[in-house]
Amino acid sequence: MTTAPVSAPVDKRRNGIGRIVTASLVGTTVEWYDFFLYGSAAALVFNTAFFPTGDPLTGTLIAFLSYAIGFLARPLGGLVFGHFGDRLGRKKLLVLSLLLMGGATFAMGLLPTYAAIGVAAPILLTSLRLVQGFALGGEWGGAVLIVSEHGGARHRGFWASWPQAGAPGGNLLATGVLALLAVVQTEEAFLAWGWRVPFLLSGVLVVIGLWIRISVSESPVFLAAQAERAKHPVKERPPIVEVFRTGWREVLGAIGLRFGENVSYYILTAFVLVYVTVQLELSRSLALNAVLIASAVHFVTIPAWGALSDRIGRRAVTLVGALGMAVWAFVFFGLVDTGSFGTVTLSVTVGLLFHGAMYGPQAAFVSELFDTRVRYSGAAIGSQLASIVAGALAPIIAVKLLADYGSSTPVSVYLCGAAVVTAITAAVIRETRGRDLTSDVRA
Repeated sequence: MTTAPVSAPVDKRRNGIGRIVTASLVGTTVEWYDFFLYGSAAALVFNTAFFPTGDPLTGTLIAFLSYAIGFLARPLGGLVFGHFGDRLGRKKLLVLSLLLMGGATFAMGLLPTYAAIGVAAPILLTSLRLVQGFALGGEWGGAVLIVSEHGGARHRGFWASWPQAGAPGGNLLATGVLALLAVVQTEEAFLAWGWRVPFLLSGVLVVIGLWIRISVSESPVFLAAQAERAKHPVKERPPIVEVFRTGWREVLGAIGLRFGENVSYYILTAFVLVYVTVQLELSRSLALNAVLIASAVHFVTIPAWGALSDRIGRRAVTLVGALGMAVWAFVFFGLVDTGSFGTVTLSVTVGLLFHGAMYGPQAAFVSELFDTRVRYSGAAIGSQLASIVAGALAPIIAVKLLADYGSSTPVSVYLCGAAVVTAITAAVIRETRGRDLTSDVRA
C-alpha cells in the first residue's frame, strides 16, 4: 500500500528519534517504577500492613494475589488503549496512561493500613492496583510503537529496545529507593511509615514524565495511515475485531514470545525477594541490593540485545535468551542458596542477561508482526494476555511450589518450562527484521 503524505507539517525538532526515545524511556521508567514498587512492597511490607496472617508465607501469598490482580486489568487496558490508539493516535493515550498510573500509585502512599481501618484497607489497595494494571496495559504498546514507527527499519531493534529498558529502569529506581530506606531507617520505621515515601515520590516523577512526553510529535506512520483513510474513506471494523479476524496467529506469536520472558522476570526480581528473606532468612538489604545491581546491568544491556537483533535477526537473539534461561533455571537457586551477597548478585545478573536477550528485540519483533491500522491493538492485546498467564501467576505459583515442597527445584522446572515455550515460539515464528511498517503484512 502506498501511503499518502501527511498533510500537517512536521516539527523536526519534536520528531527526532533521540527525543522520541527519551520521551518513551522516561515515561515507561516512571510507569514501571510504579508497577514494580507494588511488587516489592507486596514481598516486604503489604503481607503485614494490609494482609496480616499468622504465617509469613501465607501473608505473602495473599499479598501477591493482590499483586496479580493488576495483571488481570492489563488486557482490558490493552483493549481500550489499543482501540483508541489505533483511531486517535499513540501520543494522546500515552499521556493518559501515565496520569492514571501515577495517580493510583500516589494514592497508595496515603492509604491507611489494616490496623487503622480494617478490611477497607486491602479493598482500597486492590482497587488502586486495578487502576495501575489498566494503565500499564495501554502503556507498553504505545511506547514501543511510537518509537518503532519513528525510526527506520535498519536500526529499529536498537531504538525500540530503549522503552524496554524502562522496565529494569523502573525496577532499578523502585528497588534503589527501597534499598536506601532500608539503610537509613530501622525495620520498625520502614514498616510503620517509611514504605510510603517511594509511593508519594511517584507524584514528582509523573510530572517530569508528562513534561517530556507531551513535547514529542505523533507517529508519522500513524499520521500517514490516517491521512490515507481520510483520502479514501471505507467502512472499517473495530481494530480489536480486525486483529482477531486476520491476525490471531500474530497474537498467539506475541503471547509465546512474552511467556518465558514474563515468567522469568518476575521470578528473578519479585519472587527472589521472598525466597531470600523468608526461605533463607537473610536480610532484606541483601536481597534488594542484589536485585539493584543486577537491574543496573540489565538496563544497559537491553539496547545491546536490540542492536544485535538488527544484525542477526529477532528470532536468533530471542532463542539465545530463551535457551539460556532454560538452563540457568537449574543453576540460579543453587547460587542463591549459598547466601553470599556476591553469588546471589551474580545469579540474578546472569538470569537478567538471558531475560534481556528475550526482552530487548521484543518491541521491534511484536511491532513488526502487525499492520498499522491494528498495530496498537494487536501489540497491546498479545502482550497483555501473556501477562495474565505468565507474569501475574509467576510469583504466586513460585511461592505455592515453595510452600508445598519446601524446595526450589519445582520452581526451576516451572521456569525452565516457560523458557522452552518462548524458544519454540521463536523457532517457528517468521522473521520480521527489516520490515517496512507502512506496508501490510499480507501485501
